[in-house]
Amino acid sequence: MSDLEAFRTRGHAWLESVAPTFGRDARTGLSVEDDLALGRRYQAAKFDAGFAGINWPTEWGGQGLGHLEKIAFDAAEMNFGMPNGYFGISLGMPIPVLMRFGSDKAWAKERVLAALKGEEIWCQLFSEPSGGSDLAALRTRAEPDGNGWKMTGQKLWTSWAQYSDYGVIVARTDPTVPKHKGLTYFWVDMKAPGVDVRPIKLAGGDSHVNEVFFDDVKLTDDQRMSPVGEGFGVALTTLMIERYVATDSAGFGPPIELFVDLAREAEINERPAIEDGRIRSAIARNYAMRAGLEAITRRAMMMMEAGMQPGPEGSLNKLVAVRSRQKLSELAMDLVGTSDLAFDPHASTKSDWATSWLNAPTGRIAGGSDETLLNTIAEKILGLPQDHRPDKGIPFNQIPA
Repeated sequence: MSDLEAFRTRGHAWLESVAPTFGRDARTGLSVEDDLALGRRYQAAKFDAGFAGINWPTEWGGQGLGHLEKIAFDAAEMNFGMPNGYFGISLGMPIPVLMRFGSDKAWAKERVLAALKGEEIWCQLFSEPSGGSDLAALRTRAEPDGNGWKMTGQKLWTSWAQYSDYGVIVARTDPTVPKHKGLTYFWVDMKAPGVDVRPIKLAGGDSHVNEVFFDDVKLTDDQRMSPVGEGFGVALTTLMIERYVATDSAGFGPPIELFVDLAREAEINERPAIEDGRIRSAIARNYAMRAGLEAITRRAMMMMEAGMQPGPEGSLNKLVAVRSRQKLSELAMDLVGTSDLAFDPHASTKSDWATSWLNAPTGRIAGGSDETLLNTIAEKILGLPQDHRPDKGIPFNQIPA
C-alpha cells in the first residue's frame, strides 16, 4: 500500500469514527450558533488527529504533507457532511495570505495556530457596494493617523463576518493615483471600536454574508501587510487562491455520488433512472468535468508548494464548477418531481438538491462573477485583447462616481 493510500485509509477511518458526533445526522436541526460550536469542536478534534493544515508547513502548525493528501482527505470529508464550512474562507484565503505576507510579524504564528484549531475565524473584506466585481474601484479609505491609520468605509457580501475575530481588508490610501496604484492591504480586528457588522438574509434563508461598516477604525502600522500603495498585488494573490478554494469540483454542491444514488432510486418510464442513456451521459460528463477541475487544482497546489503563484486557470475552475452544480441540481429536482419542492431552509447545499439549486446563483457571484471570470479567461488564458477601459491611467479621484 502506498503512503497516499495509507493516509486515505487512515483519514476515512477517522472520519467514520467521529461522524456520529460531528456528521450530517448530528447536525440536523441545530441552530447556526450550535452548529458553529460543534464546528469548533470538530476543527479542534481534526487538529489533534493530524488532519488540519495537511499541506501546510510544520512550522506553521501544519502536517507538512502534500497536496494529494489534502485533496484525498477533503474528498472523503465532503461525504460525511462535517461542519467545516465556517472555516473554509478563514483557512483558505486570509490565513495562507497571512503566512506568506505576514511571516515577519511576531504575532503571526499564534494567530495561524488559533485559526487552525477553530478557536478564531478570519474573513475577507473585499467587495463594496459601488465596486461590483472591480476590486480596484473600492472606496473604503485609510488615512494616516499618528503612527498608524484611520479607516472609514463599507464592505459587502463578507462571509461569516458576524462570527469572525479578524479580517483581511484592502483600503484606498492614495486617491490621487490610478485606481490600482493607491491601495494598501491590512488586517483588522473585527471587534474593534467602529466596526459594525450587519447580516444579510439570502434567498435560501441563511445569513452567512454581511455588510460591514467602518467608522474611523484605528489601525496600527503593524497591521499593514503590503507596502503602502502596493496592496493590489497582495489582493490579486488572494483572489488567485480564492478561485481554487472558494469552490471545489462540485461547486460546493452535492457530490456526484449523491446524484448516482438518486438516479438509482428515481424512475423514468417505470424503470430506474440510472438505466436511462441521457442520465448516464449526464453522470459521465459531470464525472469527467470534475476530474479535469481536480487536476487543475492539483497543479495549482503544486505551484503554491513550490513558492509560485497559481495561474488564472482558477477562473476556469470556479466558472465551470458552479455552473455545473446548478445544472446538475436542476436535473436532480426534475428527476424527483414535485416532491422536491418542499424546501428546507436548514438543509445543506452539499446534501440537498433544492437548496443547492436555490443557492447556486450566489456561488456564481461570490469570488468573482461569471462575467469577470470570462474576461480573465479571455485575456489571461486565451490571450485576447482587453476590453476598452476609459478609467485606465486616470487618477482615482478624477473618475466619476
